[in-house]
Amino acid sequence: MGGAASSSSAAGSTSAEAHEQESLAAASLALPLLRAVFSRSSDLPSILSPPPAAFRPASSPPEPPPRFHDLLARLGPAIASLFFDHGAAAGGDWLGFLRGFNACCARARASLPVAQLLRVYAAACAGAGAPCGVQFQPSEDEDDDGGKVVGELAPGEIAVLLWMCWVMAWSGSSAPRVSSGEEVGKGEPTVVLPDVTHLVLSALVSAGAVADDAGVWGWEVSGAAKGVKVQEFTSWVISTVPGLGNCLSRYVQDRFRACQVDPVKESSVSTGITTSDTSDVYVLTRGRAWAISLSLRNKLSEKFLSASVFGMDPEDLLYRSSVNGKGLSRFWSCVEGYKGPALILLSAFSNGGGANVDADRRWGIGALTEEGFENKDTFYGSSGYLCSTYPIFRMLLPSGMEKNIMYCHLHTQIRTYEAKPKPLGLAFGGSIGNERIFIDDDFSKVTIRHHAVDKTYQHGSLIPNQGYLPVEASILDVEVWGLGGQKTKRQQDVYKKREDIFSGQRRKIDLAAFGNWEDSPEKMMMDMVSDPNKVQREER
Repeated sequence: MGGAASSSSAAGSTSAEAHEQESLAAASLALPLLRAVFSRSSDLPSILSPPPAAFRPASSPPEPPPRFHDLLARLGPAIASLFFDHGAAAGGDWLGFLRGFNACCARARASLPVAQLLRVYAAACAGAGAPCGVQFQPSEDEDDDGGKVVGELAPGEIAVLLWMCWVMAWSGSSAPRVSSGEEVGKGEPTVVLPDVTHLVLSALVSAGAVADDAGVWGWEVSGAAKGVKVQEFTSWVISTVPGLGNCLSRYVQDRFRACQVDPVKESSVSTGITTSDTSDVYVLTRGRAWAISLSLRNKLSEKFLSASVFGMDPEDLLYRSSVNGKGLSRFWSCVEGYKGPALILLSAFSNGGGANVDADRRWGIGALTEEGFENKDTFYGSSGYLCSTYPIFRMLLPSGMEKNIMYCHLHTQIRTYEAKPKPLGLAFGGSIGNERIFIDDDFSKVTIRHHAVDKTYQHGSLIPNQGYLPVEASILDVEVWGLGGQKTKRQQDVYKKREDIFSGQRRKIDLAAFGNWEDSPEKMMMDMVSDPNKVQREER
């Protein structure tokens, strides 16, 4: 009786745990889909492997890091062995499968997903024979699958880890699929990896491995530099690119969904978009789009993630100074009426040679606004972000203390007298006269001020070696990308057509409305000017 009661109690406990694990897993993927994948447990290493492709960086020479393709080939087996081997060892244990899925896909505290990602990276490197300074230390408790990741990441290893994460995003369910007839080479498409130098530098500067004010200009990943400890890398991910911690969870879910679509078609990937790096002709490169997507926690993250794979849609480019011309009036003619989120990027170089900034150094900054543009003499907006795009990536979130998000002021056709005229230009943060970023109305000069003048956005420098004094720089190019989709663009087109009609009506002169010239006040005034002594008879 005692044995039966004990057996019944154990069965009840297992059943309760299974119900709990199912509820937890259902929050990420539908249970019928998970059961379908579970029925193919022996194929998990191949299911969790990315589609075959030849990856190369955009830089020259276009050669991938040593053993990078071997590392990607070991990615699927590494995930399967780390999280799903318990279920396979138990002869197809559904509960063990759920435990493994929840271990890598369920919601957890911010540091745990990063630790799991590093654990997978270390296991894949070990399987591929690639160098790796990260090790996993299992817990002393045999019944506990936990542990901690220790070690140090060299700059080159950070770049490889970031590229691995991008490939995981590339191979997700949003990747394009085509027939094998479009494949090139040895049956594998060639995929260009985005430039991640600005992200590697951001991690190194955050950890103090590279000096922010001296070592960033002309820095290369292959150059010698001190590594970053795992704890410092984790802190950088949580504070700067939190989306990186979700890469593993998203990848596993995308691979599980993809294996149920069509395994044959799923293995072939389009080369029409991913082989050419066309988006890098813009200031918004694929690498910068990916960095922005990793830093955001809203729906715009998906827009930038897609841009990092396919490049931005040229139809979303509202304004480009090199094409549309420089100046606030030309800028306004392109963005007026656009009532949706937009990204403003500019490329500039410091030419003052002052004590607080190096001369002839290019850098890029931007602002992401979630509202449309307005011509006002005051600040407006409810939410926005500032970012540094290169040479170091940073994203400065709203502080919540003030809402001086954006300022856009230009003269209209109807001008009035102003005792204290407001500055003409485009600005973000700070206050009028002390803007965090101010672009003049000619779009020839930009002024960057220290964060002490600004309570709208978080503290932090936007350019290397910024210092406390205002920095003036010459603008090379300005881009504005509309992020509101086709619906918002169509609404802007309707607005512009309506404004064109109104402008045409204002310019049109109705001659019949002037009546007879002989009876007009204009003729009387002309006669008086020509002969002021002539007596004019007044009709009574």
